[in-house]
Amino acid sequence: MKPASIKDIASKANVSITTVSFILNGKAEQMRISKAVIEKVNTIIKEFDFKPNQVARSLRTGNTQTIGLIVEDISNPFFASIARKIEDKAYKKGYKISYSSTENDPVKAKELIEMFKSRQVDAYIIAPVPGIEGEIKQLLAERIPVVIFDRNLPDMEVNCVVVDNFNGTYIATKHLIDSGKKNIAFVTVDLHVDQINNRFLGYEKALQDHGIQFNKDIYTEIPFDSTDDNTNAQLMLLFEKNPKIDAVLFSTNYLAIKGLLVLKLINKEINDDFSIVAYDDHDVFKLHTPPISVVDQPIEEMAEKIIDVLLNELASASNTLIKKEASKIILQPKFIKR
Repeated sequence: MKPASIKDIASKANVSITTVSFILNGKAEQMRISKAVIEKVNTIIKEFDFKPNQVARSLRTGNTQTIGLIVEDISNPFFASIARKIEDKAYKKGYKISYSSTENDPVKAKELIEMFKSRQVDAYIIAPVPGIEGEIKQLLAERIPVVIFDRNLPDMEVNCVVVDNFNGTYIATKHLIDSGKKNIAFVTVDLHVDQINNRFLGYEKALQDHGIQFNKDIYTEIPFDSTDDNTNAQLMLLFEKNPKIDAVLFSTNYLAIKGLLVLKLINKEINDDFSIVAYDDHDVFKLHTPPISVVDQPIEEMAEKIIDVLLNELASASNTLIKKEASKIILQPKFIKR
């Protein structure tokens, strides 16, 4: 059986094809179409189980109802969780999400932006990597809605939703100091980007405020593209060379998971004398014995704010006369003691 067309709906409703098109594209009230006609047409659309051709529709309206989501690594639990939340919230507002990973490679990030441009996505949500500032500026110049998250670009007038990373590690380090720890190691990734830098600065400031000198011997940077074997070797070296370490703060959850495996390999117990804190929660930390304390990022709230800002941008994108100030939203993390 041949699927119904707009013409079939118009014929049965005894209205013009243009009227049906306005109703399908959400412009019925704008075109002063009566509620009775809208209800009649919508009933027939449901009756025919009519699905508009998205390609044809996007050509008419200039909208594809899709949003490009570009993250560092979609397999990373933080990005996977936030992508899922964003997808759910966008879908409820009538948008689909297309997402890809940059692997922290600016060349790949630029290619992804171009790919999404060719697909004519309506807007972008980007966890920016260093080196793509020019591409983001170009999107803004073309008045394409953009929201960046996870990392701020302080020198750019762009919508952003970020977490107060400085405060996250400050409160975690303070908790460890308050529980009597004095030799707190900091394990991080060798990415000198806004949020990772701020996590170190929060740790450093908490030490300073409590009269503890920063010890570079118990500060370790793991290369972003490090193999498991190299990461394990680097962490083992940290613990072997510094037996006085009484706590470790990991700046990402995937590093903390690797750290837990290494501690198991060297038979080092987590107890009253040796503590672990991870930045970003994960099921592993709840299930581990003993459970691991974490700095928890408000993923649900983050996704909500990102979609709210983006939908607001999409709604006003057609009005080129209004110059809006960029939204800068900073959310607070929460320390979960376990």
